[in-house]
Amino acid sequence: MQKITKIFHWAPRVLCILAILFISLFALDAFTGEQTIWQQIVAFLIHLIPSFILVALLILAWKWEYIGGIIFIVIGLGLTPVIFMSNYNRNHSFWMSLGIIMAITIPFVIVGVLFIVSHFKKKRIFKKPILHE
Repeated sequence: MQKITKIFHWAPRVLCILAILFISLFALDAFTGEQTIWQQIVAFLIHLIPSFILVALLILAWKWEYIGGIIFIVIGLGLTPVIFMSNYNRNHSFWMSLGIIMAITIPFVIVGVLFIVSHFKKKRIFKKPILHE
């Protein structure tokens, strides 16, 4: 594999792992002093459900880059208006809500695009005829 292809192979995977870790940080708000430790652990696990789903999709995309790329793009673009409006209704700031979208959903759109690019780069490299000198 060429160096550029290796970059396109690993970039979506690493970026997706980082984005999932970032999303997972929001689950930490389940730990408050108002509930028992078991209630907090259950709430924490419930808050991690989106992260578990994203990990499952990453595993799928790791094997089938094209399909995974499409799924990540659809998820990123599909959740953008929902998350934007939810945050806009809370803070009434267009720019703050846009910043939240840039941090939460757009990385998954980028991951999807990178998975698709990786798929086509590998497909092109493996279809090139081997030249004998």
